[in-house]
Amino acid sequence: MDFSLDNGQTRHRLQRYANGALYVDQTEYKTPIVIAPQALLAPWGPTSLKELSVDDIHSLLSLEPQIVLIGTGKMLHYLEPERLTPLIEAQIGFEIMTTQAACRTYTVLMAEGRQVVACLFP
Repeated sequence: MDFSLDNGQTRHRLQRYANGALYVDQTEYKTPIVIAPQALLAPWGPTSLKELSVDDIHSLLSLEPQIVLIGTGKMLHYLEPERLTPLIEAQIGFEIMTTQAACRTYTVLMAEGRQVVACLFP
């Protein structure tokens, strides 16, 4: 699936998600990444969703998100609320969804000018 947004206001462009890989700025990533309009962390700390920790989630707060999207891969996997404590305590909205859905949602929210951060697990 291809995603396109080029409004000249972002430094990092999420182009597509296909065959277990994420494409940002014409670079392929097969490891988890964090993308925000002003930041790209690739590869990103945890190598799998099971390794995602409270500290990993807490580190996202420095990006000052309005909303955090967590793409869990091809299948939807829920996270224990304890791991999401930093977002809950900071009253930051979050959504957990497949990575394909998270990519689409990220692109739309970014186009709206929202401060969105996406943690994407291929």
